[in-house]
Amino acid sequence: MTEKWTKYAVIDLEATNAGIDARIIQIGIVIIENNEITQTFQSDINPHEKLSQHIKSLTGITDQQLEMAPEFSQVAAKIYELIEDCVFVAHNVSFDANLLAEALFFEGYDLLTPRVDTVELAQVFFPDFEKYNLGHLAESMALDLTNAHTAIDDAMATAQLFIRIMKKIASLPKECLQVIQLYADSLIFESGQLISQALDQAESFDSQSFDLVEGILLAKKARPQKPLKLSKDFSINAAILGLDNRPLQNQFANLIQEGLSIPKPSFIQAQAGIGKSYGYLLPLLANSQEDQQILVSVPTKILQDQLMAQEMSRIEEAFHISCHSIKGPSNYLKLDAFFESLKKRDDNRLVNRIKMQLLVWLLESTSGDLDEIKQKHRFISYFDSIRHDGELKKSSPFYDYDFWLNSYEQAKRAKVLLTNHSYFLHRVEDDKAFARDKLLVFDEAQRLLLQLDQLSRKQVNLQELMQGLTTAKEGADTLLEKRLLESLLFELDNLASHYHADQLSDMEITISQQLPQLVKELDAQKFSDLHDFFRYQEADYWISCERRGEKRISYLNTSSQRFINFKSLLPETHKNYFVSASLDISRQVHIAQLLGFDDYSYAKLSKEKSQQQKVIVDTDMPIITEVDDETYSQAIAKRLYLLNQEGKPILVLFHSRKQMLMVSDILDQWHLGHLTQEKNGSPYAIKKRFDRGEQSMLLGMGAFWEGVDFVQADRMIEVISKLPFENPEDLYVKKMSAYLLSQGKNPFNDYFLPFAILKLKQAIGRTMRRQNQKSLVLILDGRILTKSYGDLIFKSLNEDFLISCEKFDDSIQISREFLL
Repeated sequence: MTEKWTKYAVIDLEATNAGIDARIIQIGIVIIENNEITQTFQSDINPHEKLSQHIKSLTGITDQQLEMAPEFSQVAAKIYELIEDCVFVAHNVSFDANLLAEALFFEGYDLLTPRVDTVELAQVFFPDFEKYNLGHLAESMALDLTNAHTAIDDAMATAQLFIRIMKKIASLPKECLQVIQLYADSLIFESGQLISQALDQAESFDSQSFDLVEGILLAKKARPQKPLKLSKDFSINAAILGLDNRPLQNQFANLIQEGLSIPKPSFIQAQAGIGKSYGYLLPLLANSQEDQQILVSVPTKILQDQLMAQEMSRIEEAFHISCHSIKGPSNYLKLDAFFESLKKRDDNRLVNRIKMQLLVWLLESTSGDLDEIKQKHRFISYFDSIRHDGELKKSSPFYDYDFWLNSYEQAKRAKVLLTNHSYFLHRVEDDKAFARDKLLVFDEAQRLLLQLDQLSRKQVNLQELMQGLTTAKEGADTLLEKRLLESLLFELDNLASHYHADQLSDMEITISQQLPQLVKELDAQKFSDLHDFFRYQEADYWISCERRGEKRISYLNTSSQRFINFKSLLPETHKNYFVSASLDISRQVHIAQLLGFDDYSYAKLSKEKSQQQKVIVDTDMPIITEVDDETYSQAIAKRLYLLNQEGKPILVLFHSRKQMLMVSDILDQWHLGHLTQEKNGSPYAIKKRFDRGEQSMLLGMGAFWEGVDFVQADRMIEVISKLPFENPEDLYVKKMSAYLLSQGKNPFNDYFLPFAILKLKQAIGRTMRRQNQKSLVLILDGRILTKSYGDLIFKSLNEDFLISCEKFDDSIQISREFLL
């Protein structure tokens, strides 16, 4: 039998610093017996040294307060007596336990109690949180943390967390705990002992809730409920969901409903912030045939997750409508691969902890979507090894439980099927039945153009390609085949060496036509993958590189120079909707035409000039084309530093990854807290952290321009660092330019300039998502004031927003008055 622990001392210390010379300034102790708090102790401690300003700000403790406090020697005996027969519990136990043990040792007390860490235990037994600091856990789990960074409050919150953890462990089936225990030694100190202790009392799994497959417990899916009928009246359905009455949303919903009687594709342009998602979902659910599937495609997986977690979840709950989100295989856990990984005894304790975490997650997840594990980016190599590859043997014991296969089957039955543009295009290219006879909605339809270009691109791992060619050369059937493969290897090795030696950017390597010519001479059946990669007669080829931790991976890329016609990809469908705030790009160019449609209906909602947003063009900012990147980044950072003092959440949008990271590095040097895309996590993760108020500044690009809504803050500041013009050297830009020229259009005036204006308007709309919000938007790019096209940009923005040109100091004062 495992030794029974019943008494725990949950301890938190505040100290002069986090270093080896730290001294205790405050201690909080909470005693737990039989899962109940029975005693508490708290005391300030006089360290006989002045506190830094950082510690004063963090803890609220003052030097005057500590001057009146006892020395540690005066309370050491009481502390030791209170905790000597307890298990030492703390959130990040190493720091607290080591510091307290050292302080007690110098007073003649030897603290040898077992130690338990609530950080690791929370990571294992609550696997889907994004962060595991005490503040985030307290918010997510409704723990009482009124005064963070006071020792007794932190200790009390940790005690509540610890009780929740112990109850969670005790609730797990015996079969799950038995597997988890195999890895428990990978937890620090004696934390794993809690698992062994719970196992002694654990009961077998409930067959109504779980299935046991090869020793792994899997959650059973809930049975679907009978769907309820929606009213034909949009306002009634909206009221059931508790939505505010929004006239423009009502108009949009009417256009969607009217479009069902028009067989041709419907293109509907509506400004951001009116609630388009409900505007198309509710009327289509109310008026479509019972067996008619609605397929919704959005531009990114971030928006897909956001739409599923919010609008579609509310619809499922209120009307029992089956909604399903489908992604590519690599988004799902492959149970066979995970099972094989469990057989291996890794030396890496962090990987073992992830295995424990996933075993708990599988008790709760019915989707197997790895995006539910918010911290997987920290263990990318392991997660890459257990992702689904789209292959599944019928002999697999997990065949009937396979998440990707089940998702694939569930997608056929769902009333509403949600996906993203990339998945839709790749799927429908090979499987027309995926869209045939369905009712299709493309949200943010303008983003289809870029994804169409991505469809024509292929990428292979250069090292893996060369390894495969080397193996093929050794087993070549003929001397000619061997010589061709040797030539291919020589060309590829020469290109890679040149690329890395000269540290070139992705687009600086031009690959000669010799490579596709060599491949053309190889046997097409034997080297089908290679022929497929070089299949385009007119194509661009280039080498790119990415880093994964310390590892550098090189890729060979190709893209067709041909402009893809979207309409030609589609099968016969019941109805197609294309909705966006930016369909009518210019008088000469419309999204419908670029997608290949000649016959279509087009409707455009009237716009209302926002009185809740004010746009300011900064007249003091240096012109981006006239200074170097460092100077421009310093100017951005200086403004962010001053804006941060206004105490409002700040969203900063970049069009260049390099510049975003440069500004972030400067802010780090100035100790200005912020969240940066990629640097601090995925866009989805940092968006949620920003919304929770973990940091008041977010630096982002990509999806933050067009599709991520900021609805939490009543008052915000948005900073746009640069006008969103496309890079003229980008292959997509060149392809689009060539296509427009062939149509007799002016690429810049008819497409790229108006498209940049539309993207700018969408970006401004990110911080105005509900009626009582207000935001100030600061545009730093002075080309609006100096370039010939600047007046057109200014006039266009003036149609939708309150806009003026101001010196930066005046902008600060305007911001204070406007955001009252």
